[in-house]
Amino acid sequence: MALELDGKQYETDEEGFLLDPHDWNEPLARYIAQGENLELSEERWAVVRYVREHFDSHGQVPEARYVLKELSKHFGKEKGTRKFLYELFPYGYGQQACKIAGMRKPRKLMLDV
Repeated sequence: MALELDGKQYETDEEGFLLDPHDWNEPLARYIAQGENLELSEERWAVVRYVREHFDSHGQVPEARYVLKELSKHFGKEKGTRKFLYELFPYGYGQQACKIAGMRKPRKLMLDV
């Protein structure tokens, strides 16, 4: 499968996850988020950008517990919770945040536990 944006095609799996995370860019993130019926608020962008930064420096998607620490650090303790993360991404961190961040589908959706 493929997504097309601004005349360029991006290869995806059957669920819309990018096959090559290096193809990602912010306009594409907005497009994917729109397909998920999500507006990229400041908090959602913070999660997406953290996932990208972690991937760029470690070569893997961060577990949700690291994302929670990041949310807490930037937005306060009350937003560093699993409940708030699910408010941001109702279908789950692995299913939505990672997809919007241009990651391949996480092998372990334990990221959401």
